[in-house]
Amino acid sequence: MSHAAPPQRRILLLSNGHGEDLSGALIGLQLQELGVAVEALPLVGHGRAYQQAGIPTRGRTREYSTGGLGYTSLWGRITEVVQGQVIYLLSRLALLLRIARRYDLVLVVGDVIPVLAAWLSRRPSAVYLVAYSSHYEGTLRLPWPCGALLRSRRLRAVYSRDQRTATDLSQQLGRPVRFLGNPFFDGALKPSEPLAGAPQQRLGLLPGSRLPEALHNLELMLRVLERLPEPLRPAARLGLHAALVGKLTPQEVAPLASRLGWRLELDNPSQCRLVRGPLTLQLEWGRFAAVIQQCDLLLSMTGTAAEQCVGLGKPVLQLEGEGPQFTAGFAEAQRRLLGPGVVCAAAEAAPGSEAQLNGTAALLERLLEKLQHDHPWSDELRQLGLERIGSGGGAARMAADIRDCLSGASHA
Repeated sequence: MSHAAPPQRRILLLSNGHGEDLSGALIGLQLQELGVAVEALPLVGHGRAYQQAGIPTRGRTREYSTGGLGYTSLWGRITEVVQGQVIYLLSRLALLLRIARRYDLVLVVGDVIPVLAAWLSRRPSAVYLVAYSSHYEGTLRLPWPCGALLRSRRLRAVYSRDQRTATDLSQQLGRPVRFLGNPFFDGALKPSEPLAGAPQQRLGLLPGSRLPEALHNLELMLRVLERLPEPLRPAARLGLHAALVGKLTPQEVAPLASRLGWRLELDNPSQCRLVRGPLTLQLEWGRFAAVIQQCDLLLSMTGTAAEQCVGLGKPVLQLEGEGPQFTAGFAEAQRRLLGPGVVCAAAEAAPGSEAQLNGTAALLERLLEKLQHDHPWSDELRQLGLERIGSGGGAARMAADIRDCLSGASHA
């Protein structure tokens, strides 16, 4: 007598940011390998990380200029209202309430907004609380009503982004909070081909992923490079590599470069460089992992990417910008989150000012020299990465634990 196969379990990924989408997509891929059907509902942007992973997204998505980061400034909040982002978010929540019953579990990747959304759905859920850490203040102060929601009986599991937070929240919530690693770090560990050239050291530029902010950030970085001392300028001494997103095309970069005195040399659509005297900056598309793995120091105006660099034991030099993401406030919070491996020169100086650019170039030179001669510092950076980010394999460990949660969720 034949028996019908049990129905496939279904999970909905609920995330609210580009970095959160990346983590959600990596967990989703691991869940699919375990035989779980996965779909995603990104609350911010198009959810490209899900699309690239082949994970279906629900509803029609939209992208906004603040990238969901309007809360970082008053102007950002006003912009979100004017552009209709609040109405869009409410429409996404309404969609969640309509489709929630189709899923055995809602997996939240983010902060209080998707936590609240999952609670409103009345479905069993699990939470990867990637947006909060006890490293910010010593004791984590969860925004209202996040603490009460995380105590809900419908919540099957809570995962934190570091062990300190797991210990802190376990005491605060009176329930186990586990640190299994950070899925976003897995993307930094994939195999990569060697970067061009064989310089003594390499510097990577990470201007970010959101336009037009990333283009403005690249401009600041080019102006820093112009201030490097003569001994660092030859390509044989210091290899320069910029990890760019696909939207930041050569056609976008060329006018900016020309205005600043750089010349764009194009070999083919995916391989080109900017040249200014002895300075040669290789523009890298689709080679983010290679840049952060093979560069000795990263000049960064990013969120998740900087965290991946710290996980690799690489020092990060911040360059504060005008936002909407990488503002002075965001950079200062990032330094508290990631520890002494992340540094900033002229933190009080205005973006683009001579004080900021000269100070950053001078600190860049000192850090490169320290990397050459202070070998214990390199060991300290690797230990810091383990403490703040964890080891690779977080997505697989989290997916396996979530699959186990499904047996309990099916009885909800």
